[in-house]
Amino acid sequence: MSTWTVVYERTASGWSAYVPALPGVGVAGATREETEQLVREAIVMHLEGLTEDGLPIPEPASVDIGLVELPRPA
Repeated sequence: MSTWTVVYERTASGWSAYVPALPGVGVAGATREETEQLVREAIVMHLEGLTEDGLPIPEPASVDIGLVELPRPA
C-alpha cells in the first residue's frame, strides 16, 4: 500500500482534487466523497499507465505540505 498527498479544493460547483507528485492527475466531483473516489481511481490508472510505459513511479512522499503564516493586511 502507498499513501499519496492529495490536495482538495472547494469549487463553485463542488470539489476538485489533484496529486502534486503525479502531474496531470486531477479530478472534479459534486461532493467531497465523489471526488475522493475519483482521485483514487485516477491515481491507480495513472500508475498503471506509467508501469505499462516502463516509466518510473514517483515516490509518494516526494511532496510535503506546509503552511505559511502571514500578517493580515490592514
